[in-house]
This record gives sequence, structure tokens and C-alpha cells, in this order.
Amino acid sequence: MDIKRFFVDELKSVYQARIAGAARAETTAADEADHMQSDSKRREDTKAAAMEGRMASGHRRRRKQAVAEMERLLDFAEGGFKHFKPTDRVGLGAMVDVRIEDEAGPEERTLLFLPVGAGIELNGPGGDGFVVVVTPSSPVGKALMGSRVGDSLEIVVAGRDREWSVVDLG
Repeated sequence: MDIKRFFVDELKSVYQARIAGAARAETTAADEADHMQSDSKRREDTKAAAMEGRMASGHRRRRKQAVAEMERLLDFAEGGFKHFKPTDRVGLGAMVDVRIEDEAGPEERTLLFLPVGAGIELNGPGGDGFVVVVTPSSPVGKALMGSRVGDSLEIVVAGRDREWSVVDLG
């Protein structure tokens, strides 16, 4: 089994759940707005109906964004996954093991560089470990793109300055 394909399928499931949830919330808010609008006899009812309408619009935008991101993910995955050698530079599609050090001590993580899904944690096959999705536009992605095994960088995330070292690349 190609582990990168496995994680892309997991991320696809996350997007499918987001799309379904946003669609349900959009429908519920739109139905409530229609119901309030048709039954409104008071000014407050009209305001509440307008608010529900705005909520439906927000859920629609969220659903459309999730659909667009999933399409970008599928387009990327359709091209196949490059196998990165330890001498390569970090790029889109790379699975990168990093060591993060700060005053609390060291921590190790596995990152998967994809075009969408920044910050999402995906469980490995059978619940064996997890990876964190990183995009080239995220703070960590911007800092690590183009780096090599052995490189160390200072990266500030959520106001915390930490040293990130690239340990392995695949």
C-alpha cells in the first residue's frame, strides 16, 4: 500500500465530511429562514429570518471552499507521488520527519506536504501513528519548502519560536 495515497484518501474523507456537514447546515438554515420569512408578522421575525439567510450563505461558502480544496487535492494526487530521496529538497508531496526543539524539550513529527489541508492530523493505517498536513502557504510549509535533510530552521508558530530540524525525507 502506498502510504501517501492512504493519507490522501484519509484527507479526502475529512473533506467529504466537511462538505456534508456544511450542506446539512446550509439546508437547515435556509429552511429556517424560509419558514421565518413566511410566518413573520413582527419586525424581529424578519430580522431573525435575515440572520438565518446569512447563516445559510456562510455555510454555502464553507461548502464550496471545501469542494474546491478537495478538487485541488484530487488533481494533485492524480499526477502520482514522487518518491523523495534523502538528498532531495522538501517539496509538494514529500513526507518529512522533523525534530522540534524548544524549552519544553524535543518532539518529533511526520509532516505531509500537500496543496490543501494545512494543520489536519491524519491517522496512519490501523491507527499506527499520524501525520500532520502542511501546505506551502502555511508558516511551517513556507519555512521548510526547499530544505534538505540535516537543515535546521527557526520557525515561529503561534507566537512560539522553535528550532525545526529535517530528519528524514520520503
